[in-house]
Amino acid sequence: MSFVLTTLTKKQEVDSIIRDTIDKVLVLRFGRSSDSVCLQLDDILCKSVREVSKFATVALVDIDSEDIQVYVKYFDVTLIPSTIFFFNAHHMKMDSGSADHSKWVGAFHRKQDFIDVVEAIFRGAMKGKQIVSCPLPPERIPKFQLLYKDL
Repeated sequence: MSFVLTTLTKKQEVDSIIRDTIDKVLVLRFGRSSDSVCLQLDDILCKSVREVSKFATVALVDIDSEDIQVYVKYFDVTLIPSTIFFFNAHHMKMDSGSADHSKWVGAFHRKQDFIDVVEAIFRGAMKGKQIVSCPLPPERIPKFQLLYKDL
């Protein structure tokens, strides 16, 4: 399913997409295509990409790529999948009740949840905010301790 989305394996590709995505939310899914939770998330991203295309761009980042490790370290991607949001080259943060506002860890429960989150980030960014509140109810926000990954 993930062949529909661009997969980035080089730091330069990530740099350019962050720099060149203007007036849209950039959604970067850090993970690996062999991971079952990543595949679940990728399925949701693929099904949503058309609906969010007016205000968002979605790409996958292969965390096993040697060239990407600078981003993996910078964003402290220890759990996968981790989804990181940008707007006009600025890292957008989301308060979803966890200690880490820098990324979304885990998959979304359903397509509409992903669309709601991206829309909230877009609206916040258009108002000049760098951090937005998560629009989802707490029971639909993945909890870190539920995720056990072989890292």
